[in-house]
Amino acid sequence: MIVLGIDPGLANLGLGLVEGDVRRAKHLHHVCITTESAWIMPRRLQYIHEEVSRLLAEYQPDAVAIEDQILRKQADVAFKVGQAFGVVQLACAQAGVPVHSYGPMQVKRSLVGTGRAEKEQVIYMVKATLGIRELFNNHAADALAIALTHLAHAPMQARSNAALLRS
Repeated sequence: MIVLGIDPGLANLGLGLVEGDVRRAKHLHHVCITTESAWIMPRRLQYIHEEVSRLLAEYQPDAVAIEDQILRKQADVAFKVGQAFGVVQLACAQAGVPVHSYGPMQVKRSLVGTGRAEKEQVIYMVKATLGIRELFNNHAADALAIALTHLAHAPMQARSNAALLRS
């Protein structure tokens, strides 16, 4: 299974691709897409859409896992991230790739064992799980963490879906 993990954002959007299963995950690619604050909003969203669509076409993932953002105190940030979130979902729908959402605490619990884990602990587990030695962008690290979370949850989701179809 190939999973594209996405840490959504307007200024910085992390993308991370993994392949395999929860026991044998392989790192395929990671990148942080950056849009310029001087660009008008439609241009920023278009760039995000183009880059996500390009990766979807190149790697043809079986699933996309995206971090579900919970930003209650910063409405302006939540609105901008929401626009990027929507553009990503549009690209996935156009490519016919299912999208799964995971909250930050769910990702931390999946990788570290506690929803209260520090960012450094999550990055450490991503690097250890995938055998990555070099330091890389936090947004890309988050995207890889989200992809790994989906690899851990996919078998259970498949069993749930099969049970629903039988009933």
